[in-house]
Order: sequence, then C-alpha cells, then structure tokens
Amino acid sequence: MFLPFFHALRRAGLPVSLKEHLTLLQALLQGQAFGDSEAFYYLARTILIKDEKHYDRFDQVFGHCFNGLTLELEDLQRDIPEQWLEKQVEKYLSEEEKRQLKALGWDKLMQTLRERLAEQHERHQGGNKWIGTGGTSPFGAHGYHPEGIRIDQHQSRHRRAVKVWEERAFRNFDEQSELDTRSIKLALRRLREFAREGAAEVLDLDATIAATARNAGFLQLKMVPELHNTVKVLVLFDVGGSMDDHIRACEALFSAVRSEFKHLEYYYFHNCVYEGVWRDNARRRTQTLSTHELIHTFGQDYKLIFIGDASMSPYEIAYPGGSVEHMNAESGEVWLRRLLQQFRHAVWLNPLPEAYWDGTQSITMLRRLLGGRMYPLTVAGIDSAMRQLQRS
Repeated sequence: MFLPFFHALRRAGLPVSLKEHLTLLQALLQGQAFGDSEAFYYLARTILIKDEKHYDRFDQVFGHCFNGLTLELEDLQRDIPEQWLEKQVEKYLSEEEKRQLKALGWDKLMQTLRERLAEQHERHQGGNKWIGTGGTSPFGAHGYHPEGIRIDQHQSRHRRAVKVWEERAFRNFDEQSELDTRSIKLALRRLREFAREGAAEVLDLDATIAATARNAGFLQLKMVPELHNTVKVLVLFDVGGSMDDHIRACEALFSAVRSEFKHLEYYYFHNCVYEGVWRDNARRRTQTLSTHELIHTFGQDYKLIFIGDASMSPYEIAYPGGSVEHMNAESGEVWLRRLLQQFRHAVWLNPLPEAYWDGTQSITMLRRLLGGRMYPLTVAGIDSAMRQLQRS
C-alpha cells in the first residue's frame, strides 16, 4: 500500500526521499495516526513534504492512492508556450451570443483540456476550441466562456472561470504553524522588565503639569530617562545536521530576539553543549569560548534560552566521548547541569512538532534535565516559554 504511494509521489515530480518514506513507516509502526485517515494524511504530509508549494500536488496523489480519485497530474503537468496566450485581438460578444454558449460540466471540461494539450501544437486566436486568446474556447485568456479554465490571465474579467491554471489556495497563518519575525516579537514581549536608564530625555507629562501649576502657570518641563527593557538574555543555538531543516524558523527567531532585547548574548553549539561554544560558525574550530568561561562571564540574572531540535544519539548526552565530532572528556549532561545551575531561568525551544517528542529518546532525556521546560518553536510555544521565564 505505502510503496505504491511513494512511487506515485515520485512520478508526480515531488522531491520525496527514501529516508523520508522509511521515517513515515517508522512513525506508523509506533502507532502514530492509527485508524485515523485524516491523521495519517497530516502525518504523511508533514514527513514527506518540506515546501508548501508542493501541497496541492501531494493532495492529488494522496486522493488518487487512498480515496480513488482520478489523478490528472501526468496529463496536465505541462508548460504552455507563452505565444499561445499572447493577447493580440480581443473579441467582444453580445449578451445573446454569450447565452448561446454552453458549459461543458467539470468532467467533460477536464477531459477536453487533456485532449487539447495532447493535440495542440500551435497558437490560436479568437476560436472556440483550442487553447488560445480572445475567443469563446473554454481554455485560455482574454475571451469569454460561461465555464472555463483561465490560463495565464492576471486578473478575472467575467468571473466565470471554474479553475485558474496553477492557482494555489492558501490558508491563513495561525500561531501553531507559520513563524514570522513580527509574530515572534509579539510573543517575546511577554518577557519584559522595564527600568529608566540613561539621560533624562523623555517628557514626564504628569510631572510637567504639576510643576507648571505650582509655577503660577508658567511652563516648567520635567524630563525623565527613557524606559528600557532590562531583561538580559543568553541564547544558545544548535546549528548543523538536522537543524538545517529549521534554518528559516531560527533565522526569524534570531532577528526578533536581536531587536527585542537590549542585553542579548548568543552562541552556537552542535547537538549538545560540551566544553566550548562559538560565535562564528565559519571559525568554530579556531575561535571558541570555553563553556566554563561562559558560565563565569554572565551572571545569574541572565535568562538562558536553548534553541535546538534535541534530536541526537542518547550517547551524546549521557557519555564522555559521545559527541559526533570530537572526544568530549565530560558528557553533555554534565555541561547542561552546570549551565542550569548557573542560569536558573532557562527554557528550551524545539522546532520539531511536539507530537514527535515522545518518540525520540534524546528529547525525553533533555526534557527531564530541564524539568519539563521544553516548548515548541511556535508562536504559542514562545509565548509559554516567556511566561515560564517570567515566573522562574
């Protein structure tokens, strides 16, 4: 059942790898989406499809394989020459002429389009059959038909098209899915501690009114220092390996964090924190900061945020020498405990969907180390993490 589905996705031109197919099978063996076709659909799409531009094609293949729908991808997946659709002469029809045209119906319309794509080899203008422009054919641009397919026409004219070539239907973003810099900023603002710092440059309106009243109505300005967010944040980003799949989300978070917090320090690590972190990935072999030095440089008033998928071999956390890149003298768990002892206000943001956490041993181990303070890298997850940092 699943192997034909995999082959159908590949035939449709979707970039699905064998590794992703095996991951899907492993998830099913673990009981994910058991007995629920809708849950299986979302599970398969999450694992197999990495770019939303492929969602429509995936939906058609899924419907063909599991719901018995007719698959039209191979017949319709074709580039139409631009000259076929070049507007030259526009034909205007009277209302009576428009009423004489008959709609084909969905099945007949799609079948006819397949036939035209197979038969047509040149441009047509003003006709009623071929893919072209300015006519009464159901297929093309700048013409009229009571029920046709609009192809390469930038905007609607008669509001009659039942399908627009290559049109995508997009859902509104919600807080569980799409991350952008603005929405992250709003979530990060939960973590704010204001104090007035610096020179007195901001007008204190209440004090100015009171002072002016006491001064017989003569204006007396009162200024105060500007309010600043005094929260100090230390962010440690996991980079490389499986985190390459989450670069976009991490970049959006990084941009938001840099603009929201005046007192911000950040470093990188890979998989788990060991004896050193670094600021420049291109020079991580030569310019590292000792984790001991990191602990003794930043005070306990810093809030510590880990960003990573926490997906690794359990040995990388529990054993000396377990790192995939070098022979670490002490285990990752030892270093994490040292960091958590210094920075009591700490959370972990994980870009992996929360539904997969229980199936990964390393994530379970890290959640236990952090006392459950791991949150998904979604707007809602960031909001919860900031609330936790405020409480702790």
